[in-house]
Amino acid sequence: MDVLMFGWEFPPYASGGLGTACYGLTKGLSRNNVNVTFVVPRVPENSSPSSHVKLIGADSVKVPIKILEVDSPIVPYITSAQYSERLASISSKSPGGKIYGKNLFAEVARYAEQAKQIARETKFDVIHCHDWMTYRAGINAKKISHKPLVVHVHATEFDRTGGHPDQRVYNIERQGMHAADCIIAVSNFTKGLIVEHYGIPPEKVRVVHNAIDLEDRQDVFVRKNSWEKIVLFLGRITVQKGPDYFLYAAKRVLEQEPDVRFVFAGSGDMESFIIEKAAELGIADRVLFTGFLQGEDIVRAYKMADLFVMPSISEPFGLTPLEAMSHGTPVIISKQSGVSEVLKHALKADFWDIDRMADMMLSVLRHDVLKKELSGNGLAELQKFSWSEAAQKCVSVYNEVLGAQHG
Repeated sequence: MDVLMFGWEFPPYASGGLGTACYGLTKGLSRNNVNVTFVVPRVPENSSPSSHVKLIGADSVKVPIKILEVDSPIVPYITSAQYSERLASISSKSPGGKIYGKNLFAEVARYAEQAKQIARETKFDVIHCHDWMTYRAGINAKKISHKPLVVHVHATEFDRTGGHPDQRVYNIERQGMHAADCIIAVSNFTKGLIVEHYGIPPEKVRVVHNAIDLEDRQDVFVRKNSWEKIVLFLGRITVQKGPDYFLYAAKRVLEQEPDVRFVFAGSGDMESFIIEKAAELGIADRVLFTGFLQGEDIVRAYKMADLFVMPSISEPFGLTPLEAMSHGTPVIISKQSGVSEVLKHALKADFWDIDRMADMMLSVLRHDVLKKELSGNGLAELQKFSWSEAAQKCVSVYNEVLGAQHG
């Protein structure tokens, strides 16, 4: 089977969980004898063909799929303001920057237009699109090819904005979901949002939870102070991820255990607010901001941490707890997350319940027995997760939409 897949990013050029999920899923699909042509938007740093192949070639990411590049400054999680800044930077460095759309939505439309030609020139049976920026590209590919369209919802605009969606983004999401022959949601939590907010019948949505492959786990040596306990937040510092609730819980913990250090690993539009709030709460000396981390630095952060916390307000799935557990780090996750549906050996709290979250943090930090139990059982639990199994479920969806088309 041949699949034409549209996405925003693909490792090693990834800035969030979506790239990681696309990598794992495509690897699982290849194990299930599915040939994937993955289309990514990217601004090439130079026009050298060898550099072009090196940057995103299948060999460089060790996934046996074909990757096509589309020149575009779209990157994951970008806002309209950030897009304008990125576009200005590109245009100042290269006259070629003038070909890009004047705003994010113009660029999405341009990407969608390029999808028409890709659909004409590529052999495929099914179209598979990841999140809203690719939906119009998928719709155009469907119009050209008359092949079935599957849209994969990793997050909705309601997740990203804390329930205050940008109407323009919402409209594209709704258009894509209604044009799709089938929708894949990363959790039952996300399926509920799709049904509630987008007017989609539940029977049109299939749930395929994300996964992790332990054989892909990196390992690095770290040295840490035995006397200092570290609690880690790793992710975008934005409203969806609940960084303010993490900080308020940290204040509660530090009132009882003043030697704990809280680490924010990531960046985002709330970073300045959190830095100022830490100072206002009088805990700035116990809070560290690392900025955006990649590669081995992420592994070091997980391994140095005594505890990982994901206090998301609305998390469609949440791969970071699985990554933390793969390095033996206990986790606390919000009940408002898709990953809470499938994890048993994790502590769970409502994102807003900072007292309970603080009590859980203190329990893990104070009791080595609990920490070791969560660590050991968490590693054992991860054995049941597999991208190959997730891919098999996607293949079932492909067969379903192909059967409906030919039936």
